[in-house]
Amino acid sequence: MVARVRTVAFQGIEAVPVDVQVMIAPGKVNMHIVGLADKAVAESRERVQAALHASGLSMPSKKVTVNLAPADLPKEGSHYDLPIALGLMAALGAIPGDMLAGYVVLGELSLDGTIAAVAGALPAAIGANAEGKGLICPFACGPEAAWAGKDFDILAPRS
Repeated sequence: MVARVRTVAFQGIEAVPVDVQVMIAPGKVNMHIVGLADKAVAESRERVQAALHASGLSMPSKKVTVNLAPADLPKEGSHYDLPIALGLMAALGAIPGDMLAGYVVLGELSLDGTIAAVAGALPAAIGANAEGKGLICPFACGPEAAWAGKDFDILAPRS
């Protein structure tokens, strides 16, 4: 099963849609992130694993592949942590995958599972609103995201 979560990449002040695809399959126990990711995105693997462990979930003893599509678009920053974690949780069956379909997600994870603020909440919110989707972002980013519009669903958890 492939779980999908929508997030964004930033090109200047524009938020470009990115599809986070997470697949769990038989194979060597490891987590690979592919799709033209920079160092901060590659380090998401460690933050996601630690945050899930702190939340009482364990990584599967299987091969986990995370694809950030489109593959030719550069992905930079730590805001991919939360969409990767939620995609992994959906692939594990810990949350229903379809509950994320109506949202764009961004946020950095701390090792203890809390969600840290990230730059770009307003452009992400504007992009999500234009797609007819809500936004899941860090609690500290909620007020900034609210500038995207009145009839717009924003979920801003702390952890």
